[in-house]
Amino acid sequence: MALSQSDLMRLLESLRSSDGLEIVRSVAERLLQELIEAEATAHIGAQWGEHTDTRTTWRNGHREKVLTTQAGDLDLGIPKVRTGSFFPSLLQRRRRIDQALYAVIMEAYVLGVSTRSVDDLVKALGGDTGISKSEVSRICGDLDAPLAAFRERPLDHIRFPYVYLDATYCKVRVNHQIVSQAVVIATGITEDGNREVLGVMVGDNETEAFWSEFLRSLRARGLAGVRLVIADHHSGLVAAVRKVMLGAAYQRCRVHFLRNVFGVIPKGSGEMVAATIRTIFAQPNAELVRQQLDTVADMLGRQFPKVRQMLLNAKDDLTAFAVFPTQHWKKIQSTNPLERINREIKRRTDVVQVFPNPDALLRLTTAVLSEMHDEWIAFARRYLSEGSMDAIYTDHDDPELPTATPPQGT
Repeated sequence: MALSQSDLMRLLESLRSSDGLEIVRSVAERLLQELIEAEATAHIGAQWGEHTDTRTTWRNGHREKVLTTQAGDLDLGIPKVRTGSFFPSLLQRRRRIDQALYAVIMEAYVLGVSTRSVDDLVKALGGDTGISKSEVSRICGDLDAPLAAFRERPLDHIRFPYVYLDATYCKVRVNHQIVSQAVVIATGITEDGNREVLGVMVGDNETEAFWSEFLRSLRARGLAGVRLVIADHHSGLVAAVRKVMLGAAYQRCRVHFLRNVFGVIPKGSGEMVAATIRTIFAQPNAELVRQQLDTVADMLGRQFPKVRQMLLNAKDDLTAFAVFPTQHWKKIQSTNPLERINREIKRRTDVVQVFPNPDALLRLTTAVLSEMHDEWIAFARRYLSEGSMDAIYTDHDDPELPTATPPQGT
């Protein structure tokens, strides 16, 4: 899309009235926007309003994106398309994470808790040892407002039949001591089969009170329609789910359950026991799933009585998935989707090692999650097919609950 004569005159007038840095910023912003539009045209196969045999989709407006450069922040528009997805190759998709990581490292340096390796990383990111506290505050302030908006955004635009809960731990400096703090995360699958990040919170430990506070905050933001919560069997978490998520069943993560079983059997028996327990989840219907659990409990009980008791005690929680559509079973039997998110968070937090305060930890983890959330929406691939979701809600469900609408990004 070429610049019109009026565009060129406005740009020339801007250049005449601006200082050197503003000139660079204006030119860079317009140049990048033109490159983005050209790439979008190539992706779509047609110019604006052009009818061609090569057209694959249609433009559908723009979404705003701020690109931080040495010349300043550039306000760009990313073209949206009606089908498929488009993201310009010249932009970095995880820029917000990089900013958050930079802010955390700068904050650590100012507070005097950095190590030689962190100091080297500061220099590699373009910082120097003379950075001021006011500069750190400015960087953090620019990030905190949009990240807080992401954490507090409403969730009442659609129902979430499936919710995943999990926690990971990171080292934080609190009251001049280094302690472990829990980062609790919730993601959900919408009634049309898409995924969204629901929330994140940082706290001292995974008590029932802490999990209850987190779950109540999700409900206060409009979380509704939950039919199944998939989580580990941490006592505080389970108690909070049963107290706060009324009307939802609890599915105990099968992967975590197997890890618990390995703790009560000899190491050499692990493969055999795991293979036997997995047959429970390979049955074709709910009745056979429960029958197979009883059969497996009796089989293993002859050699491992503790395993038999564990299976029987966990029967209802391990087989809660079985009343839902069979197409969903493999994806709602464990918290594996969250495990992958936790690995990405760990990959980023391991760079910092020890966070200067809980706010710094929350800032970086929120940045990681918000970028994932945006990618799930911008590059939408249904996690579960839309047609298979129809059987979850029945006609007598609450008519006041929201119906499916396009997911909201931030």
